[in-house]
Amino acid sequence: MSEFGNVAVLYGGTSAEREISLKSGRAVHNALVEQGITAGLVDTREVSPLQLKSLGYDRVFNTLHGRGGEDGVIQGVLEYLKLPYAGSRVLGSALCMDKILTKRVWQSLALPTAKFREVKTSQAGNIDFEQMLVELNGKAFVKPAQEGSSIGMSMVTTADELKAAVNKALEFGCNVLIEQFINGPEFTVSILNGDALPSIRMQTPHAFYDYEAKYLSNSTEYFCPSGLSIEDETYIQSLAVTAFAAVDAEGWGRVDLMRDEDGQFYLLEVNTVPGMTEKSLVPMAAKAKGLSFAELVVTILRSAR
Repeated sequence: MSEFGNVAVLYGGTSAEREISLKSGRAVHNALVEQGITAGLVDTREVSPLQLKSLGYDRVFNTLHGRGGEDGVIQGVLEYLKLPYAGSRVLGSALCMDKILTKRVWQSLALPTAKFREVKTSQAGNIDFEQMLVELNGKAFVKPAQEGSSIGMSMVTTADELKAAVNKALEFGCNVLIEQFINGPEFTVSILNGDALPSIRMQTPHAFYDYEAKYLSNSTEYFCPSGLSIEDETYIQSLAVTAFAAVDAEGWGRVDLMRDEDGQFYLLEVNTVPGMTEKSLVPMAAKAKGLSFAELVVTILRSAR
C-alpha cells in the first residue's frame, strides 16, 4: 500500500452537511488505516487545504459534502496544488452541485427529468405562486438548488405552502428548485469508474425521503437488489451512467431517480461526493457487487489522479 504515500482524508468543513461529512471521513480513514495505508484526517474548518503539501500529504480522499467540498471549490485547490484526488473534476463538481443546471443539461439531451421551475434570489417577491403550482400539476417539491441531503426541502400542495417553502429555501443563499411531485418509489444507482452498481430502492413512512428519513429514522428501509425486473434494472443502470457522464461527473458518485405510477423513471440529481459510512448507499451497492467497504475505499483511492 506504499504506492499511495501519505493520504489526506478531507472531512468536516463548513457546509450544512458538516456532521454527515465527519462520519464519512472517519469511516474512510479507519478503512484506509486497516488496509495498511498511511492516512490522516484533515478538517478543512480547522486546517487550510492550502497547507496539505507542506503537511506532507501525497494524495487526497475527499469526503467533504455540500458547498465548499462538492461544488468544485476544493477540487480547484487540489488542482492548483497538483495533488491527486479521486472523483469529479472542477467543472463536473460545480455543475452537479447545482440541481437546476444539472436538469437543464439533461433536458438538452432529452433525458427524462421532472418538470420544474426556478426561483432566483433576486425575484422571490415577483412570483405568482398559485399559477406556478398549477403548471406543476398542483403538488411540488421545493429544494435549495445547491444543498444536498434533502436539507431545506419541502413538499407543498397550496400556493401559501409554496411561498413559505420558497422563502425557507432562499435562507440557504442560493436559487430555489421547484420540481413537479412524482408519486412513486425512489431509487439510487451508484457509479464506480464508469460502471453502474446494483440499484437501491428506498422506502420510508415519511411523506417523502427527507433529511430525517435519511439520517435519523430507524423506519427507513433499503432494498438491494431493488426488486426491479432485469429489463428495468438494465435500463436505469444505463440511464444513470449516461446522466452521470452528461454532467461531466467522473470516477465515483451516485445518481438518484424516481419512478411514477405509470412506470416512467425520472432523474433527480447527481451526488459527486455521496455519504461514505459503512451504512451509506454507495457502500451498500458495492457490497451487493461483492466489494467490502475497505475494498471500495481503496478502489476509489486508486483512481486518484
